[in-house]
Amino acid sequence: MKKIYFKTIITVCFQAILFCACNDFLDKEPLSSLTPEQYLTTEANIASYATDLYNILPVHGLWDWGRFQDDNNTDNMAFVTPNDIFAPGYYKVGQTGGSYWFPTIYRCNYFLDKVLPLIESGAITGVDANIWHYVGEAYFFRAFEYFGKLKALGDFPVVKTTLPDNLEALKAASKRAPCNEVARFILSDLDKAIELMQDNPPTGGKNRLNKDCARLFKSRVALYEGTWLKYFKGTAFVPNGNGWQGKTKDYNANYAYPLGDIDREIDYFLTQAMNESKVVADKYALVNNTGTFQNNPADAVNPYFNMFGDVNMNGYSEVLLWKQYNLGLNVVNSISEFESKGNNGYGITKSMVDAFIMADGKPIYAAGSTYPGDDNLMTVMKDRDNRAQIFFKKPGDNNFHNEAGQQGVRVEPFPDITSATQSLKYTTGYAIRKGLNFDGSMSNQNQCTSGCIIFRAVEAYLNYMEASYEKNGSIDATADKYWKAIRERAKINVDYNYTIGLTDMNKEAETDWGAYSGGQLINATLFNIRRERRCELMAEGFRPMDVQRWRSMDQMISNPYHVLGINLWENVNLSQLGDLIEGQNVSPASFGKYLAPYHILNNNHVYNGYRWNMAHYLEPIAIQHFLITGGGDAAASPLYQNFGWTLQAGEGAK
Repeated sequence: MKKIYFKTIITVCFQAILFCACNDFLDKEPLSSLTPEQYLTTEANIASYATDLYNILPVHGLWDWGRFQDDNNTDNMAFVTPNDIFAPGYYKVGQTGGSYWFPTIYRCNYFLDKVLPLIESGAITGVDANIWHYVGEAYFFRAFEYFGKLKALGDFPVVKTTLPDNLEALKAASKRAPCNEVARFILSDLDKAIELMQDNPPTGGKNRLNKDCARLFKSRVALYEGTWLKYFKGTAFVPNGNGWQGKTKDYNANYAYPLGDIDREIDYFLTQAMNESKVVADKYALVNNTGTFQNNPADAVNPYFNMFGDVNMNGYSEVLLWKQYNLGLNVVNSISEFESKGNNGYGITKSMVDAFIMADGKPIYAAGSTYPGDDNLMTVMKDRDNRAQIFFKKPGDNNFHNEAGQQGVRVEPFPDITSATQSLKYTTGYAIRKGLNFDGSMSNQNQCTSGCIIFRAVEAYLNYMEASYEKNGSIDATADKYWKAIRERAKINVDYNYTIGLTDMNKEAETDWGAYSGGQLINATLFNIRRERRCELMAEGFRPMDVQRWRSMDQMISNPYHVLGINLWENVNLSQLGDLIEGQNVSPASFGKYLAPYHILNNNHVYNGYRWNMAHYLEPIAIQHFLITGGGDAAASPLYQNFGWTLQAGEGAK
């Protein structure tokens, strides 16, 4: 099959071919004697093409901590080195690269353009329901890819078909659709996926998509866009807001919302989020939490803990989609290695730790003597939310139950906060074991076969809770049921109103970004909904998206934020933490009692704290794309730059 050279809408010449293969996940191209119309004529080949699209899903990889590091660059987690997104002037417009590219979108469009006519003509052999399921997967993956563009860039061209190799046609298709229209397009693709996919996929079980995965993802997208429009209303980040760059182009100059105004648009998306999340949440029970950590082989197994690190996740009711690994096929990851050491240099913050309330429902600052304090790593989680007790590591815990592997550490040590080795360094002093598998042989370097959860049903519970409150301003009976179920599993007093009544927003705002939207404190009820989401989904990659759509970084424009870790200078086990040299390998005591990992040496851009620029809520579009679509003149391009960014490579946001 000949390669199709496709000059894309914006930047790249796609050397896109069908990406179809026979039996090995599209690693091989079909024979050159076959045309697409000949190859895409069997159910098996249609399935193979769709299978390759699964590679865009976020899963565990080699040489890293997999999905569990995806909360980095938030108030949840900090890496050894900081990100320049929190250093205005250092985060800059690129000449090339960025999120403005189309290969996966092209692959999905190519598949749909070729397969749908073949189905209509009866040219594809196989079981019709199965063939349509794989078509539904293509719609899902196009939606999934577009959601990534929506989060990164906001407004984006909606391209539904492959395009001719004609510059004028490609320029015309480069017009950016307003962000809500992109979100509506995503929802429409997910509606098609829900319509076409089966409740149970033809093959693969929970390693393959089904209708409920699409419903859950639809609720995520709708909640994202509904809250984005709500919290950025009136700004340059939404259509017709003050400074919206879409107005600078004639094709968007007279844009009108489909429902008349932004408030109806917000209501539309929040309603969609409620409807889809309820379908999923009502169908899937939460996995049982025994409340104990299996420190020794004789201890009771805890299904809730094991769910995140099991090699076979099919038996967990809450898991909707997961990726399976196989040592024999060399499809492996490094999760257990880094779970049984220092989390590969990704430290959990004091802010994240403080979010976990006491088991009786009190925030830690309202608990009095019940709260043991944070000066002792052995007791800081005592009598807390059970998720903190089972998912945070403390010295002396067993990381696995047999002989030590080549890379793992069997018995958890006191955190090495001064190590020069990334994989050993406890950046904040706090580390978690969410995703740990107790089989010590898996702690060998790149030998782990723990599965990776991609979708789990508890997100639907949380999505409904938030969407319903954002829409109606109250906790309805359904949200009440879901919230109590989550708290009951976490072994917390199920009376969330008790917690709300004791919540001091000024105290929460000291470290928790979710206490803010648009630089203003939110109310205690909404904050506790956000807190529940934060604690339940810790280290699963939701926090960057959440603080973005909540507009939760404005306060850092004028008030720098310092990432903090363990209580270092009051720690009762201070002598166990190594040879500490103030201002050389740990932050000085004069700066505060808590370890501040970026305030040690003045050799990084956030030494004086995280700072923010409004433009950083969205990425800049690289200049190459303007030059291509503008015939060498960036100003003549149909594209427009995101708010605050310039058309000059190497410049920071204004």
